[in-house]
Parts: sequence; C-alpha cells; structure tokens
Amino acid sequence: MAARAERALIVTADDFGLDARVNAAVERAHRDGVLTSASLMVAAPAAHDAVERARRLPSLRVGLHLVLADGPATLSAAEIPALVGPDGRFGDAMVRDGFRFFFLPAVRAQLAREIRAQFEAFAATGLELDHVNAHKHFHVHPTVLSLILSIGREYGLRAIRLPFEAQAPWWLAPWIGLMRARLARAGIAHNDYVVGIASTGGMDEAAILDALARLPEGIGEIYCHPAEAGEGPLTASMREYRHADELAALISPRVAAAMAGIARGGFMDVCGTRVARLPAEAQRESGNP
Repeated sequence: MAARAERALIVTADDFGLDARVNAAVERAHRDGVLTSASLMVAAPAAHDAVERARRLPSLRVGLHLVLADGPATLSAAEIPALVGPDGRFGDAMVRDGFRFFFLPAVRAQLAREIRAQFEAFAATGLELDHVNAHKHFHVHPTVLSLILSIGREYGLRAIRLPFEAQAPWWLAPWIGLMRARLARAGIAHNDYVVGIASTGGMDEAAILDALARLPEGIGEIYCHPAEAGEGPLTASMREYRHADELAALISPRVAAAMAGIARGGFMDVCGTRVARLPAEAQRESGNP
C-alpha cells in the first residue's frame, strides 16, 4: 500500500437525487463552497436531475449511494418481493433484514440482483464511479459488503466509505474492524474515519468547525445532508434534519478558511493510491457472507 497522506479530507453530500432541493444544494455547495463529492441514489425521484447537474460539474466526484433500506428499489416489486413492499420500497427494519440477508439464500439472491441493478443504473449515467457507500451505512453488514465487492468489481469499484467515527457505539467496532480488513484484502481504497454519524442531520457550521479543530491525521470524510429550504421534511425519517444549516456550513467562508491547506477531493483523488496491486486470487473477494 502507498503511504497515507498526513491529512486529507473528502467532503461528501449523501442522498444526491433524493429531491431537487438536495440537488440544488449539492451544486451550490460544490460551486461556491467546500463540497467535493456526492453519493447518488440511482432510483430516487430526482436522480435524473442529479445526473444532469453532475455532468455540468466535472470536478464533482460522484459515487453510488446504495439504497437497501428506507427508500425505493431499482427493480420492481415483482422481481424482488422478499425485499420490498408492493410500493417497491425497502422498509427500515434493518436488524431483521440483516438476519434474512445472512441466513436465507433466496433473499440473498434477490439482494444480489438489486445491488447489480443499482450498479448497472449508475454505469448507465456515464459518470465515473468515485466511491460506493450505502444508505444508513448498510454496507457494514458482511453479506452486503461481500456482494458489493464481488459485483462492484465488474463496474469499476475502487473505493468504499469506511463509516468509522470515534463517537460510534462500542458494538460497531468489531464490524468496522472486519470491514477494514476485508477492504485491505480486496485492494479497495477507503478513508480512515468519518465525521457525521453522531451529528447526522446537524452538521452545521459549528459542528464542522469543531471537527476541523480536532482533525486527526489520515484521510477523513465529512459527510452531510444539505438541501435548500422548503416546505416539510424530505422524508419521514428526516423530520429533525437541518438541511439548510448544513448547506450554509458548506458555503461558509469560516469553514473554507479552516480547511485551507488540507488536501481535498473525492475518494480517488485523496486515497486512490492506496489501491493495492494484489494477486488475482486476492482481488476476487469472496461473495460468501
């Protein structure tokens, strides 16, 4: 592996494509602020608008935000009935679904088809795949990660978000450790840590400035959920999110000044050199859970 950068940052907006308000905020935060990347929901209502904006912003790095919980699927309900309701949406019972992914081969086969469909939809945009992560960090699940690694190789997968945060719950540590080891074995680039889990929906100027004041060495990712102000929450699970405050933080001169001198970009800009040239056997990460 190449030596890590002393300090570098990826500043990401999740849920790109969820709503036109999100897309407009992503464009503004990249043009006028510190945002360097965005994670695209390929089956979300405003995905087409997001792709059109991304094509106008060649310096914006775009990745795939896999939706396997609390959102719309790419395939129809008839194709993946074990995963979604009649409305074609995933539920939010992630613990239950995690057990089903692991123990039920028929469910796992449908999950593989949906993950492939989302990679396929991203490829059809013509955008370069900078990174992959999953809505609500579901890619920490070992079965989901296995499928991402085995399927993603065919679509240019080179980097994955490692959702490690110092304030994360203690029980998450073993899963993060396992994930880190599997990414290393597979030769997949990743960040060292994230900022945003503990303050999800509240990554305002104060939160980002505080994080920057305590920034450790290594490659970090600050991720957030910006959107322009509007009527009502974007989704039921985002009632408490302060999207407009997060947008304001991303275009804040104080935040820009605090990031001065820190290398920034997308995943492949700041940690792409970590991708190891491994033997073919190691690069074929097992698809087993």
